Amino acid sequence: MASRGQTSTPEGDWPEVADVTGHTPAAVLVPLVLRDDLSVLLTRRTDHLHHHPGQISFPGGRVEEGDDSPVATALRETYEEIGLDAAHVELLGALPDYLTGTGFRVTPVVGLVSTPFELALDAFEVAEAFEVPLSHFLDPTNHQRHSLQVEGRTRHFHAMPYGDYYIWGATAGMLMSLYRVLSDPLVD
Repeated sequence: MASRGQTSTPEGDWPEVADVTGHTPAAVLVPLVLRDDLSVLLTRRTDHLHHHPGQISFPGGRVEEGDDSPVATALRETYEEIGLDAAHVELLGALPDYLTGTGFRVTPVVGLVSTPFELALDAFEVAEAFEVPLSHFLDPTNHQRHSLQVEGRTRHFHAMPYGDYYIWGATAGMLMSLYRVLSDPLVD
C-alpha cells in the first residue's frame, strides 16, 4: 500500500478515465474488522439516493473544505455514515486512487477496526452495514469481470457477489486493488 504522500497510478473501469481531468476528490475507508478471521465492513446505500441507490459501498464521500487529507475525509465520512469512531481504526495505508466514470477520484484508505464497536447508521444514506470475510475477496474463484455498453462506450467492471449482495463496480475494483496488494509477495 502506498504510504502518505506517495502517489501511485490511479485505477478505474473506464479505459479513457485516466485522460479525464477535473475529477472530484473523495475518500473511503476500507475497514478490515479484527475478528477470528478478518472481515470487510461494507454498507448498502439506501434506495432513494440519487447516486448509486441500493449499491454496496465502503463508507466515504467527497472531500470537504475542512478535510486536511484523504484520511481525514475517510474517517469523517465513516463516522457520519455509520457512526464508527476513529478510535477503533488503526490506519494501514492507502490503495491506488480509483477514478470513477461518474467523475470522482477516490482514495481508498485501509484500516484495521478493533472490536467491539457499535454502529449508528445514517438512515438517510445507509440502509445496512454488514461484514464479508476477507477470505471471500482473496479467493480468485469469487472474482468476476463483466462489461456493458453505456452511451456508446464499453465499460468493464469487476464483481464479487456474496450471498444476496452484488458487490461490483468501484467497490469491487478497490477490493481487487486490495487483493493485488495482499497477493503480491514483493509488497512491503
